This record gives sequence, structure tokens and C-alpha cells, in this order.
Amino acid sequence: MSKRDYYEVLGVDKNASEADLKKAFRKLARQHHPDVNPGDQEAEAKFKEVNEAYEVLSDPQKKAQYDQFGHTAFGNGAGEAGFGGGFGGDFSGFGDIFDMFFGGAGGQRRRGPVKGADLRYNMEISFEEAAFGVERDISIPKMESCEKCKGTGAASGSSPKQCAKCNGTGQIQFAQTTAFGRFVQSRVCEACRGDGVIIENPCSKCGGKGSVRKTAKIHIKVPGGVDTGSRLRVAGEGEPGELGGPRGDLYVYIRVKPHHTFRRDGNDVISEVKVSFPQAALGDEIEVPTLEGKVRLKVPQGTQSGTSFRLKGKGIIDLHGYGRGDQHVKVIVVTPTKLTEEQTALLQKFAEASGENPLGAERGFFEKVKDAFKG
Repeated sequence: MSKRDYYEVLGVDKNASEADLKKAFRKLARQHHPDVNPGDQEAEAKFKEVNEAYEVLSDPQKKAQYDQFGHTAFGNGAGEAGFGGGFGGDFSGFGDIFDMFFGGAGGQRRRGPVKGADLRYNMEISFEEAAFGVERDISIPKMESCEKCKGTGAASGSSPKQCAKCNGTGQIQFAQTTAFGRFVQSRVCEACRGDGVIIENPCSKCGGKGSVRKTAKIHIKVPGGVDTGSRLRVAGEGEPGELGGPRGDLYVYIRVKPHHTFRRDGNDVISEVKVSFPQAALGDEIEVPTLEGKVRLKVPQGTQSGTSFRLKGKGIIDLHGYGRGDQHVKVIVVTPTKLTEEQTALLQKFAEASGENPLGAERGFFEKVKDAFKG
């Protein structure tokens, strides 16, 4: 009888990811496992078929051969791929099955040192603080080693003892008979919960945990150039580790408050300044705000609305130390909505003069226009 397509067996397409293949395999393996269907020869055959398909498709090299040549890539069926007439080969696909039914092919072993949990802190800073950096002291609740028992969990004058049930291994071995034979399996020792030691006289302050919750004050240095979404890592300021493991880390997530005057474009600062029509037409020197206070900006004669002027080095410090950005000031020419009689008369006179050579008109006329539109 011809062999079924491996993708059909697992119910996936050829573009299925490694995670999709594993998910499909685990689902079908549970459904057809001989221990779940004792005496059902059809279920056992399907289980072998599922495992054979997964064994090939989960191996990138075998999968590439199968995609190109099909079942012929492995000689007579899958025998040369490591399956033979039964379950020969490397058994790499069986790890999931043992995990599923027995808690792992090699059993769980005594836990070693475990790194402590990482902590997160959300910090909001101003636009200027993001531009130049800031230092702050923050308070954060976290677990700390118990000072009374020095982190052992045992009361003064006592110490943790080796677990008698597992002899300090943290695991209990037991035999398990399956359709594949007799296997020695392991499980976590319930007496010591895998630690290998038991605290008979727990510390009165921490209750045997070896740690207590405290509010810690931590000094944070935020470098110039950070932006919303930036993450700062403060090494060793997380939760304490277990069984001698290192402490976790503290991660500070930055949010920059919006500014009423400035907006950011990379390391550059963008701002706008309004000028009157006479200022744009005749030119002027105006004050513009920057991150470090006001500076003088020369607006040339004939400046058009929307023109941008660059203030070199007035932007944001580069986070990686590559200098500093610029500030770009966009000029917006404001058209008056209400005119006095004097302003109307002067603009009419300007309109008449503009037909020939407006800039050649007497200087006193433009001074009158400028004075009339002040404020």
C-alpha cells in the first residue's frame, strides 16, 4: 500500500512553521497513542505514521530531501531515514511523547541555581529631560534577601537539612511500563519540591522563604537622547535568585511627555514661529524659543510662509554620543483678519505701488506699514 503524504498525515501545508508542525504532531500523538487506545491496532498504526511524518518534517535536512524527492528520498519508504520496520533510529521525535505522558524522557532533575525575576518600572520624563538626560531616585517594591536568616530560610541556630526522601537529589525515580518497554522515570520530590533540602525550623521573619518584600530606593541615570519606548537596564536590581542564582535586572521603560512648543524628528527639534506680513516682507530679527532658552533669529526680507531656518546644534543629544541634532524653525506668516483704517489705507497704497516697483518705494512708507501692523 502506498504511503500517505507526510504533510497530509499531520494535516499541515508545506509552508507550516516548526511550531505548527510540533502543535499538529502533539495533538495527533495524544489522540492515537497506544497507552490511550490499549489494544487498538489501528490507533497504534496511525501513531507510528504520525511519528514517522514528524520525524522527517521536523528535520530541516530530511524535510528538504522529502520536498524534492518524496518518499523515494529515503529508499524503501522511510526505512533508511531511521524508522526501519519498527522504531529504530534516533528517537528524536519521542521526546515530546515522553514529556506528554511521563514528565520527560530523562525525568526532572534537582533544580540548580535560578536567576531572580526581572522587574519593570515605567518612568515619565519631560521633553527637555529626554533631550539632555536626567537623574532620579525611584522607589520600587521587590523581594530582598532576609537579613535575619541571611537568605537561608532557616531560623537562627539551625540550617536546611538534606531531604531524606530523595537523598538530596530533588527527584524520585519510578518504573513505568509502556508500549515501548519498561522505562525508569523521575518526578520532582514532593517532600522538598525539588530543592533537595528541607527547612525544619523556618525563619520567623521570612517564613522559610529566605526573602522578604521591601520598598527599595534606586538611583536611575537617564542618558540624553532617550525617547518614548526606550528601555534602560539596571543590572542586579531585580528579585534575588534562588539556590545561589544571580539577581534579576530592573528594566526602566521611558515615556516622554509631549511638548507644547517642540516636536522631535530623530535628534532634531522642530518648532514654529509666527511673524506678521510686514516682518516677512521687510525682514526682522525676532526671538525664538529653544531647549536652552530664547535666541535671536534673523528673518530675511521677503521670507515666505513655511520657510525653515536651521539653528545648528540646538537639537537633542545623540543617545550613542554622536554629537547633537539641530533645531529647525518654521516661519508662519500671519495674515491679519481685522484691519484698522490706517492699515487698510497703507495696504491699498502698497498694492498700488506693487504693480511697478514696491521695494523701490520710499523707505518711510514701509516703516509706516511695519509700525501700523505691530502687535
